[in-house]
Amino acid sequence: MNHPITPPPELVQQISLQAIDAVPDDELGAIEIDEARDEYIASFFAQWGADQELEACAHRQALLYGNRAANELRAARRPKPPSLKEQALEAFDRINDPEGTIDWDTIRRAIEALPDD
Repeated sequence: MNHPITPPPELVQQISLQAIDAVPDDELGAIEIDEARDEYIASFFAQWGADQELEACAHRQALLYGNRAANELRAARRPKPPSLKEQALEAFDRINDPEGTIDWDTIRRAIEALPDD
C-alpha cells in the first residue's frame, strides 16, 4: 500500500547513499555501521515525513485563513534556533545577574564573527 507520505524511490536511494558517506566502513564494526546508517536514514525520513505533514497542514491553513496563518503555523512548529548574535546578547544580558551564568564562549564567538573593519 502506498501512503501519501511515502518518499519517492529516488529520494530513498539518495539518502541511502548519503548514509554510506556519513558513516564510512572503516569507522566502526559491521553491526555498528549498519545501526548508525539505519539511524541516519530513519532520522532523515522521520523529519521528511513530519515536514510533509506540516506543509499539508500549512496549505490547509492558507486556504482557510490566508498565508499569514500558514507562516505562523510553520514558525510555531519549526522554530529557528537563535542566531549567534541573539545568543551573545542574551549571554551579555546575564553579566550583571548574580544568579546567572555567563557564556563567555558565545560572546567571544560573536565578537570573532564581526568584520575587522
